[in-house]
Amino acid sequence: MPRQHLIERRLRSHRLSAPAGTIAEAAEHMLATQGQEFWGGRWALAARTRGAPSVRDVDAAFDRGEIVRSWTMRGTIHVIPARDLAWVLSLTGERQSRAAAAVRRAEGIDADEIAKAERAAMSALRGGNRLTRKELFAVLDLSGVSTAAQRGYHLLVALSLRGLVCQGPVVPRDGGPSRDQYVVRTDEWVPAQASPADPLAEFFVRYIASHGPAGARDFAWWSGLPLGVARAAADAASDRLSVAFDDREPLYVAAGAAPRRTSAAPEVLALPPFEEYYLSYADRTLACAPEFAARIGPSMNGIVRPILVARGEVVGVWTHSLAVGRHTDAPVPELLASGAATDAEIAAALDRYRDFITA
Repeated sequence: MPRQHLIERRLRSHRLSAPAGTIAEAAEHMLATQGQEFWGGRWALAARTRGAPSVRDVDAAFDRGEIVRSWTMRGTIHVIPARDLAWVLSLTGERQSRAAAAVRRAEGIDADEIAKAERAAMSALRGGNRLTRKELFAVLDLSGVSTAAQRGYHLLVALSLRGLVCQGPVVPRDGGPSRDQYVVRTDEWVPAQASPADPLAEFFVRYIASHGPAGARDFAWWSGLPLGVARAAADAASDRLSVAFDDREPLYVAAGAAPRRTSAAPEVLALPPFEEYYLSYADRTLACAPEFAARIGPSMNGIVRPILVARGEVVGVWTHSLAVGRHTDAPVPELLASGAATDAEIAAALDRYRDFITA
């Protein structure tokens, strides 16, 4: 398959050239969208949705309980359809907990401490109560569970990986887009959970539908599952997939028609930090020239910068402040590939983001 055809198909799979009808539909298609930066996860979904949705539109989807944020894989927080959270964590939660064992020991967090935190948190959140992180940490401290230093964060992750709590409604913020969500009880906030017949096969199919053409190695990196498990997932899902390219290992796409490209979809995009189109593959060279990778990340501190994408290829990075009163400032581009996009195309891409964040 020609390289440009692979790129074009990935753009459609990612809903970047074939946007979804609503924020909830975009989230359902993507399944899990990187959301370490809260604004970035929201923009990732808006960039995959028709029209010009604003940050308020994405926040409304959180407030309606259509989407939540939690640590769905690799110890990394993602935006996910609320109904899909439980079965995804059934595949990834225990592995993430084991990976966190060393840091929990270093923080003095053992099973008894987590059990005490669970009792206090679940009691405080009962009956539809919602708490900010700060308020939840105060509850834990009052119950005798210290949240000093990074303990509060790691306790919240531990409860989230067990599917007990998640981050749902958005905390209002004057003067700019919110940076926070309320913590809620998952069993109360998400009463209806999906239950796939074969969760592992479903996991692989949903990844391929939103990221394909891609292979088992890509899925293993994205999901944090071992390569052997990823290959088993591919075998289990084979009747729902097609092979798009087969060299040393097959690259799959979802069976059936791909999302239809929209003629109005822009060819130059300003995409968020930790962008799925760039980050979620074992080999990122299809979309990004190797010499640009160090400028984008992941850096030594784990940061992945917002990217500019022209006709499916990463051509630059950009910056923008979300400080109160600064979110109205113009985003600043930094081109890595000269001549890959016009000044007007870059400006239009950044304007779409600016319209989103200032609405």
